[in-house]
Amino acid sequence: MPFATEKQPDLKEELTELVELFKSRSAKYDEEERFPYENFEDLKARNFLSLTVPKEYGGSGLNLYEFLKVQEQLASGDGPTALSLGWQLGVILEIAESRAWDEAVFEKVCHLIVNEKALLNLAQTEKATGSPSRGGVPQTTATKTPEGWIINGRKSFTSMAVALDYSIVTADVDQSGKKGFVLIDHKLEGVQVEETWDSISMKGTKSDDLVLHNVHVKPEDLLVIEENHKVSPKGWYLQIPAVYLGIASSAMDYTVEFASSFSPSTLPGPIKDVPEVRRKIGEMQLELFNAREVLYAVAKRWSENPEERPHMGADLAAVKHIVTNSANRVVDLAMRVVGARSLSASNPLQRHFRNVRAGLHNPPTDDAIVYSLAKSVFAD
Repeated sequence: MPFATEKQPDLKEELTELVELFKSRSAKYDEEERFPYENFEDLKARNFLSLTVPKEYGGSGLNLYEFLKVQEQLASGDGPTALSLGWQLGVILEIAESRAWDEAVFEKVCHLIVNEKALLNLAQTEKATGSPSRGGVPQTTATKTPEGWIINGRKSFTSMAVALDYSIVTADVDQSGKKGFVLIDHKLEGVQVEETWDSISMKGTKSDDLVLHNVHVKPEDLLVIEENHKVSPKGWYLQIPAVYLGIASSAMDYTVEFASSFSPSTLPGPIKDVPEVRRKIGEMQLELFNAREVLYAVAKRWSENPEERPHMGADLAAVKHIVTNSANRVVDLAMRVVGARSLSASNPLQRHFRNVRAGLHNPPTDDAIVYSLAKSVFAD
């Protein structure tokens, strides 16, 4: 898939190199159930951690459309690596668009990423409150002291937890019911990671629990306080469908290669000449085409029309539903073409199948999306 941007003329070549590197390691990371440290060293060496950092702070300043292009391609090499990177890039993109933080604070965080190659993620999800997309008040607390804040709590599904330098943790500020975002340096006393991640899907994200016990932070580490609990549309969450689309495209590439080279003794040539195989390949291509058109049309509208963003929540949800379900259908068709070989532990399709299923469970879920779309129709 071609990629071009005036902001990063060398990005296409670097993406191609990274995808091949990631592909060569993907099976091993999956088998060993470990975090892809080598992949992230390659990303750091190419300054990919700062792709969405604004140019004035030393980054590349990619917008949503460009960010998703990167995510899809990286995911064709290794889905867990791309999804993990996307959390950092997405968080920074959101603040670059909204400037919701104090500008000096945002500059400080950007400096950490650009100059220290810092790896960070939002840590929001809690077992008791569920996904942050539902707007619940966190049970993690930030208690004011003369020296700053004391943070206590536990976060689940913290992708990259074992490798993070910093987390941006949501907390109930002084039992006010207001949600604050607190920058946590993982070198501080009281910060622990409990390796609870036992999923058979997206193993390399290492989405373990982050445990915070009497962690003392400075006053300025409370980055921002949300004054209300209204959940605003977040365009960068489209990185989720973009990643699963990339996994599906990798499944497509493998299947085309397999169909072009596999020649059973019962046929005069490769199975690509069998009408039913060609029909399935055509269906896969149609799914990918439709998914890409929907994803990038909405991403382009988000990037080019900031005034529309507050009203795009239903559109973003619909994109997530359409693209992730298409990605699952593509991988299913790929396995039908390849047959029983696709279930072999050494075959990449079984890994793609397990990984792409995770997209159905990333919030918002299909049922929530359908009901929210119905609600938006009646509201109109």
